[in-house]
Amino acid sequence: MMVDIAYVMAQSQVMVPKLVQLLLAKNKTISFNGCLAQIGLILFIGSSEAFVLSAMAYDRYSAICNPLVYVMVMNKQFCFVLACGSCLLGVTISLLNTLPLLRLHFCGPHLIHHYSCEMPELLPLSCTDLFPNKMILFTSFSIIVIGCFFPIMFSYTQIVSTILKISSASGRSKAFSTCSSHMIIVTLFFLTGVGRYLSPATGSILEQVISLQYSIVTPLLNPIIYSLKNVEVKLAIKKMWERKSILSGT
Repeated sequence: MMVDIAYVMAQSQVMVPKLVQLLLAKNKTISFNGCLAQIGLILFIGSSEAFVLSAMAYDRYSAICNPLVYVMVMNKQFCFVLACGSCLLGVTISLLNTLPLLRLHFCGPHLIHHYSCEMPELLPLSCTDLFPNKMILFTSFSIIVIGCFFPIMFSYTQIVSTILKISSASGRSKAFSTCSSHMIIVTLFFLTGVGRYLSPATGSILEQVISLQYSIVTPLLNPIIYSLKNVEVKLAIKKMWERKSILSGT
């Protein structure tokens, strides 16, 4: 959970500082090297998060479907391997997509109708043949969908099947509570992030809103969504709300 939160917080730190700078500056420009750096970091963090979400789905599958061997399977060494593997795959996908951008020539205009540098907005500005870049991008996200989204769906199919077999209502509720926060994040991430990158850029307001959602809104909501299932956090919020009600009453 902490690894996933770290990834989404890092993604917001890649985009938000430059966004604030552009909003405050009169000259709203970014260098080509700065644009490549932003694209590379966004791809690295986004793809790494996808693999982390897939690993977290397997964690929940092991906890609910195979609870007797969970401690042996999801040990610290295996979790470390999953985290490092996610980072390595993220770096690979980022480099495979970012390095080919160096061969592109930009004849103008050099205007991006967006608040950040992302692949769908940068590619249409080039006067070079974009087929290799688009094929690499499509292949990369196909790997993410096949290697992450489908395993997540398979894990949750097995999880739901197991939960429905639980006789007690409290047991089913506890099992669903274990998975609910992760499923919310998976839905927000894949529906907006992956869908955004696999669709052509049009410069519409809707595209900017979608990018805003997965780059800023999701990182903002992520710690809240994960924390609300924590009993201690719930008790702290309840006490704070009760204290506020008492103070308002007096």
